[in-house]
Amino acid sequence: MIFLVKTIAHAQRKGTMSTQLTAPKAYKRSTSLENSTWYKGILTTQLAGEADTGGAFDFVVSKMRKGTEPPPHVHDRDDEFFYILSGSIRFYTGGQVFEVAAGESMFLPKGKPHAFLVQSDEVHIITVITPGGFFNAVNKMNEPAQKMEIPSDDVLTYANMDLTKTMEVFEKYGVHILSPGEVAEKMPELNTEIRGLTIS
Repeated sequence: MIFLVKTIAHAQRKGTMSTQLTAPKAYKRSTSLENSTWYKGILTTQLAGEADTGGAFDFVVSKMRKGTEPPPHVHDRDDEFFYILSGSIRFYTGGQVFEVAAGESMFLPKGKPHAFLVQSDEVHIITVITPGGFFNAVNKMNEPAQKMEIPSDDVLTYANMDLTKTMEVFEKYGVHILSPGEVAEKMPELNTEIRGLTIS
């Protein structure tokens, strides 16, 4: 309870949550087509968001294929916690490389540039972001899922689309996608295998 109060207070100070939010209420929710979307080749099911938690956190279950990862970026406002249900991911941050497999977790603090690469063909993950509100940005750019599966290979992803509008939306939510120059300067741990995720 103390953590929740502190988190909400922090979010209010940072201006990341709406002043119109009401006190959160208990609820039960499961993964379903009704609360699932397709976002740049990723199946995303949002089980909790800013409005549900009083701004405390977002809680999302996702499935994604290798090659649909976001470019290197940094969150000014959000801490992120990932738990891998199946598959494996290689995370890059703070000059370090972390290999994270099913049953393991990864914490990424705000203000630290990071990137990740899916190592398995697919990965199934839980993501918790605090404070809540980041997925409001994602929800401006996604579409309702047609089935509870990763969308087909021919959809637009971070790797094959113009990200100008995506970058504009994210900047409003304190998320900055790094340029190639910024990657070279701030993330020396990255090597040639991730060049396809940078913005040209």
